[in-house]
Amino acid sequence: MTSPPSLVPRHDDDPPAVAGRLSPLRVGFVLLDQFTLAAFGGLIDALRLAADHGGRSRQIHASWTVMSLDGTPRRASCGVVISDSAPLLDPAQFDYIAVCGGNDYLNEHQPPALLDYLRRAAAGRARLIGVCTGTFAIAQAGLAARRTVCIHWNVLEAFQAQFPTLNAVTDKLFVDEGDLLSCAGSTAAIDLGLYLVTRHCGAAKANQAVRHMMLQGMRPPSLPQPHFFADLASVTDARVHQAVHFMEQRLDDPPSMEAVARYVGCSSRQLERAFGATLGIAPAAFQRQLRTHYACWMLENSPRSITEIAFDCGFSDAAHFSREFRNAFALSPRQYRSERLAARKTTIIATS
Repeated sequence: MTSPPSLVPRHDDDPPAVAGRLSPLRVGFVLLDQFTLAAFGGLIDALRLAADHGGRSRQIHASWTVMSLDGTPRRASCGVVISDSAPLLDPAQFDYIAVCGGNDYLNEHQPPALLDYLRRAAAGRARLIGVCTGTFAIAQAGLAARRTVCIHWNVLEAFQAQFPTLNAVTDKLFVDEGDLLSCAGSTAAIDLGLYLVTRHCGAAKANQAVRHMMLQGMRPPSLPQPHFFADLASVTDARVHQAVHFMEQRLDDPPSMEAVARYVGCSSRQLERAFGATLGIAPAAFQRQLRTHYACWMLENSPRSITEIAFDCGFSDAAHFSREFRNAFALSPRQYRSERLAARKTTIIATS
């Protein structure tokens, strides 16, 4: 990727009002080691498709520069290498500095030069964006205090362990705190990109990108992440954490308790005792809770049919799903969906 000049070059078919001027949205991307390619690609492509007409990728209405510490290559978590990146440039030339993280979030000692750069950007006019686990680096720089940050549910425990005094949420796709934006990552980065395009370039440009990306539309930041994870902040038994993590990753294909025990490295009986001592529930019952709570989220936030949701949550068929759901909530899945959607509609009417 070639770094663009600070001024947008003139093209013969550029609108006269735009040619030769700074684009209204300028984003500098800082790639960290093992960054998540989907989140980085989704955000930068939302800008690219809004920047020009016909998907021609000229940096007219939006511009971007890909950077890394010392301009060295960066390898994504999937193994793809971005070799052509700029060194960290003056943050004053950008509206936003997007820090793109990934699998390096357990690194509690990011390079001092990177943290100093982020502090310099925050002290100037550039707003910071934490993309995926890029928020970890921003927090390490001491720039997330007294702000709410959006974290992917899968790394919430790690974030809370590193930054116990910060307010991290997983009930949103992204959060805008004015000078700091944070994004859960993955496809939520597309929604964040469209949000920025709408703000700086207008809804027409955002809709242009939506059409190119074959999306149904931009999801609002308040849309919750799928809440199929468990809050184990008070649990210290590592075996329980490992077992629950394994269950979370296989909601659509629930493992047997014997398989869970083998994954953890203990006997089924030891696993039963660990769950009973820490959570007061058997591991099989806990797994059912995870699946039914994920089903609640799907019923409220997904247009998928009851049968499709049943399979997504690991139930053999819709009848099995309905029995388990009714046992848990004293409602059928259809009744639950109707009540929740009606309550949401009432809330929207009351606040409008």
